[in-house]
Amino acid sequence: MDEAQLAYAGVAGQAELIRTKQISAVELTQTLLNRIGRLDPTLNAFRAVLHDEALAEAAARDRTAAPDERGPLHGVPIAIKDELDVAGHLTTFGGAARTEPARDDSVTVGRLRAAGAVIIGKTRMPEFGQWPFTESAAGGYTRNPWDTTRTPGGSGGGTAAAVAAGLVAAGLGGDGGGSIRVPAACCGLFGLKPQRGRVTTAPHPDRWHALWTVGPMTRSVLDSALIYDAIRGNLPSDRYRSPDPATSFVEATTADFRRLRIALSERPAAPGVRLAPEQREALERAAATLRELGHDVRPVHVRYPQLEPAFVPQFYGGVRDEAAAVERPDLLERRTKQTLAIARLFPESAVKWAVSHGERLAATINGIFDDHDLLLTPTIAEVPRSVGALDGVGTLHASLRAVPYVAYTAVWNVCGNPAASLPAGQERGLPLAVQLVAPPHDEVTLLTVAAQFEGASPWAGLVPPLE
Repeated sequence: MDEAQLAYAGVAGQAELIRTKQISAVELTQTLLNRIGRLDPTLNAFRAVLHDEALAEAAARDRTAAPDERGPLHGVPIAIKDELDVAGHLTTFGGAARTEPARDDSVTVGRLRAAGAVIIGKTRMPEFGQWPFTESAAGGYTRNPWDTTRTPGGSGGGTAAAVAAGLVAAGLGGDGGGSIRVPAACCGLFGLKPQRGRVTTAPHPDRWHALWTVGPMTRSVLDSALIYDAIRGNLPSDRYRSPDPATSFVEATTADFRRLRIALSERPAAPGVRLAPEQREALERAAATLRELGHDVRPVHVRYPQLEPAFVPQFYGGVRDEAAAVERPDLLERRTKQTLAIARLFPESAVKWAVSHGERLAATINGIFDDHDLLLTPTIAEVPRSVGALDGVGTLHASLRAVPYVAYTAVWNVCGNPAASLPAGQERGLPLAVQLVAPPHDEVTLLTVAAQFEGASPWAGLVPPLE
């Protein structure tokens, strides 16, 4: 097996190669480190590569000989978005103002290690995840492997670029307005934002109040399910909780077929956003594929109430909370300082009201699922734009440029529902995508249909023309 085949084998494939002793964890890790060293200078996906630590961790995995001591991710290198703690390393949130390394792993990072994963590095993001473009004063541009003049999206653009380029099979990050789904859409990956409360946010009781959740980006539905089964579950400190699913997420990917009622809507939740023709055609093709699979897919007119009163205070409050923990506030970006100035308009009482208001809006919006099992929408309104989206603009203009990228995603952070971006073809070599949304707490149905869709229009074998 050559380097590219190994790099694109995915989480399940790499774990199987190690389990059957076709390759060692050290050999796999060294192969990916070599690939990072060769390709990442162009992509700028990684903020830090944990070269020596990753090889030492991989060697420890190879010494674990007993099959019953090996987890489902045994020996598989995984990247961590730079908003989750990795013990002994900075958690920069994409900026330069953090100077003290983390003492402990985030709970989800610890769960990855417990499942056998090797932590290989930390990936780029815009400062505090504010934008759907991975650009920052501290880290420069991160580039899309499909076209390095284009953005990989954000805020998890570093993770998406790394996974799409085969630098790593999966990366873990968070989604507070689309930060998993948007970069997955831009880079041709599967990205599921789980139900609010599905995965612990410990050591924090919540992140960005009711908006933020933890999850991976992967090349396949099965790979995502494997990782979620390793990290999901709550702790007593969590403010939000979700009941255990009916089956494991891996089992959901092979569940028996049942005919579902799927609502189809191209209407964005944000006013004034026009859907690009390429993304509309991708949506129509996806709907046709789901009909061919036997599902009842019908256009609907989703009525979205005004979301800004629920989303905006939580967004500004979340950035304010994270910025309050930095050691060098003088090193925050100019845009971030502008964001924090605006955040003063939203005291804690306003944020608390916004959370409650979001719950009321969710009760209204989720009425769509009274008559439907899933909702199919675009993920983003445009094809990935050129890098430099944030050049020379302040926080308000950056927010305006962000709207076409979050117009279909942020609503489900307000509501808390599971929502996933699925690859849906390409246009001029750039990935297109659609979004599947499930009723509250029902990732199982979403994963089942996503796996069916993937089987009908496979995407994991598509690789960018990097070499």
